[in-house]
Amino acid sequence: MNCAERLVEIFGSQAEAARALSLDRALISHWVKSGYVPARWAMEVERLTDGRILAVEVLDEAGTKKPVRVKSRPDDFVSAVPGSEALNKFAPSKRIQSFHPPQRTLMGPGPTEIHPRVLTTMSQPAIGYLDPVFVEMMEELKSLLRYAYQTRNALTFPISGPGSVGMEFCFVNMVAPGDKVVVCQNGVFGGRMLENVIRTGGVPVLVEDTWGEPVDPQKLEDALKKNPDAKIVAFVHAETSTGAQSDAKTLVEIAHRHDALTIVDAVTSLAGTPVLVDEWGIDAIYSGSQKCLSCTPGLSPVSFSERVVDHVKARKDKIRSWFMDMNLLLGYWGATTRTYHHTAPTNSLFALHEALLLIREEGLENAWARAHRHHVALKAGLEAMGMKMLVAEKYQLPQMNAVLCAEGVNEAEVRKRLLSEFGIEIGAGLGPLAGKIWRFGLMGYSCRPDNVMLCLSALGSVLSDMGLPVHVGDAESAAHGAYAQMHVKDAQRKKKAA
Repeated sequence: MNCAERLVEIFGSQAEAARALSLDRALISHWVKSGYVPARWAMEVERLTDGRILAVEVLDEAGTKKPVRVKSRPDDFVSAVPGSEALNKFAPSKRIQSFHPPQRTLMGPGPTEIHPRVLTTMSQPAIGYLDPVFVEMMEELKSLLRYAYQTRNALTFPISGPGSVGMEFCFVNMVAPGDKVVVCQNGVFGGRMLENVIRTGGVPVLVEDTWGEPVDPQKLEDALKKNPDAKIVAFVHAETSTGAQSDAKTLVEIAHRHDALTIVDAVTSLAGTPVLVDEWGIDAIYSGSQKCLSCTPGLSPVSFSERVVDHVKARKDKIRSWFMDMNLLLGYWGATTRTYHHTAPTNSLFALHEALLLIREEGLENAWARAHRHHVALKAGLEAMGMKMLVAEKYQLPQMNAVLCAEGVNEAEVRKRLLSEFGIEIGAGLGPLAGKIWRFGLMGYSCRPDNVMLCLSALGSVLSDMGLPVHVGDAESAAHGAYAQMHVKDAQRKKKAA
C-alpha cells in the first residue's frame, strides 16, 4: 500500500484526508491514482498522521515514482555492448531502459487522456492490413465515422497521419495550380490553410478576423462578391489556438451561393460540439484522432461529398502527392476490392474503432452535453479566481477554454509548476497570444468532473503560492455550485417532460 492509500486509510476517506490537509478531494484522488504523495507534502503528512506515515517514506516513494534525472554515465564511459568494435562506436553512450511515461492529467489543447478500453484495444495482436478480418473492421470504422460526422458520404475514412495530413489531403486534391481559394483566418490554423493553398499553387484570397473572434460571414460574402471566380472556401470551425467557434452552417451556405466548394477544419470540434456534415452541406472536412475522439495521435478522419470526388476525378493534371492522391486511396478505402496502397497503422485503427464505439455508446448529443456541462463548471471556477475568458460567451468552445493569464505572475512558471507538482498539463498561447492566455482542454476522456476539480484546486494552490490574492477553495466552491445549478435545471426539464 503506497503513502497516498495509507493516508486515505488513516483518515477513513479521501474527503476526510482532503479536509485534514485543507485540499480539494480531487487532489487526494489524483495522489491515489498516481500512486504517491508529492514530496512537498512530506512533513505535513508526518505531522497530521502523528508519525504513522514518516516524511522519509513519502520522500522515498516520491523519488522512486518521479525520480530526479541525472547523467547516468561519465563523459568517458565506453559501452560494453557485445559485438564488433566497428559497431560499438554507434551504440548509445549511456544505458537506455524501457520508457514508462509518468501519469499526467492532460487538460491542454491535445492530446487527451485515452480511455482504458482504447489503450487495451490498441495493444491487441497485429494483423495484416489486407486480412479479411481487418477489412471487415475497416467497414465498421467507416460507419462509425459517418455517425460522428453525421453524414452518409461514402468516402468517409481515416487517413494515416495527424490532422495536418488531413488538411493537406484536402488541399492537394481539391486545389489545382491557379485555382482561387478564399481562406478565412482567425487563428493559427487558418494560417496553415493559407500555407497549403500557396504550396499547391493556388491563388489565395485572405479574409482576416481578430484572434479570439469567429469568422465574420459578411466579410466572406464581400470577398466572394469581389472574387466571383473563387472555387473553394476554407475555414476553421473550432480554432484551437483561441477557443473560438465560427458558424459553419452560415459560412457553407454563403460559399454555395457563390458556387464554391468548402473545406472545413473540424480537428477540435468533432465529437465536442455539433458537426452536422450533411445538414450543413459541407463538401470536405477533416479532423484529428487525438482530441475529442480521445484516441492515440496519428490518424485524421476525413469525409468528402460526391461533388468533391467528381471534382477531383475531373482534374486534368496529376495530383501533386502520391501518398495523398485520392484516386489511389479510393482503391484501399473505397467500396471496392481492397488493393495495396500503403501499410496502414493497424493497431492505431483498432484504437480509433474502439474510441468511436465509446462515442456511439454514449451518444453524440450526450458527448456534446458533457463537454458543455464541465465547461460551465470550469469557467465558474476560473472566474471565481478573477480570471476572464478570451472569447465572448456566444462563441466559446466548451472543449477548448482560452483564459487570459492572471496578472502579476510568470505564466510559463505557472504551467511548469502545474506539471511538475501536480502532473497537470495545460496549453500556452500561440502567435500574438503567446504569454497572454492559458488554454484548458476538456476533450474526450479528459472531460471529467474530477479533472475539473483537480485543475481548479491545483491552479488555485499555485497562484496562491506565487502571491496572488486567491483564496484556496473559492474556485472549487464555484464549480460545485455550477454543477448543482445544472443538476437542478436538468431535473426540472425531466419533470416537465414526464
